[in-house]
Amino acid sequence: MKTPLIIGLLAASFSLHAQADQALAQSKNCMACHAVEKKLVGPSYKDIAKKYGGQKDAAAMLATKIIKGGSGNWGAVPMPANPQVSDAEAARLVSWIMSQK
Repeated sequence: MKTPLIIGLLAASFSLHAQADQALAQSKNCMACHAVEKKLVGPSYKDIAKKYGGQKDAAAMLATKIIKGGSGNWGAVPMPANPQVSDAEAARLVSWIMSQK
């Protein structure tokens, strides 16, 4: 995965209707651990948008985290990798998540 590709995809995705991508989040099983307004296993999408809103490289970092997984940013429970999510889908998901403020 290349950062310029992700940044380009993110820029294109911001012009789409972000609300339509809740269906993508559901189809990729994101909603098993996350909800829009409340913490489940992982943080709510609103909390993610608040924490990372306005941070310069947040979109690329979040897209990478969706695909590769991670830990430590929200406590002890790790986020598993989601290799079934493409770069373009990760960009769409991040755009939707960041619109949840």
